[in-house]
Amino acid sequence: MIKHRGPDDKGYYSDKDVSIGMRRLSIIDINTGHQPQHNENEDIWIVFNGEIYNFKALKETLELKGHNFYTGSDTEVIIHCYEEWV
Repeated sequence: MIKHRGPDDKGYYSDKDVSIGMRRLSIIDINTGHQPQHNENEDIWIVFNGEIYNFKALKETLELKGHNFYTGSDTEVIIHCYEEWV
């Protein structure tokens, strides 16, 4: 249904309570920015269509607070911001 939204990648996550999916036009972190993305415990998942302009500064702040990242994408930064400040 949303194939036209992104020709470069597709992904989904599903468990007993929720399912999320995406199509991607790769712009940032082309090689490892696959979505959906999750935190270290795999208990928070996200798909995101947008751009976080200050994600590198946010990532540096979060790394100093002990967060570990497995991609270079702005999407993953959102997960860790949620963990840290919500």
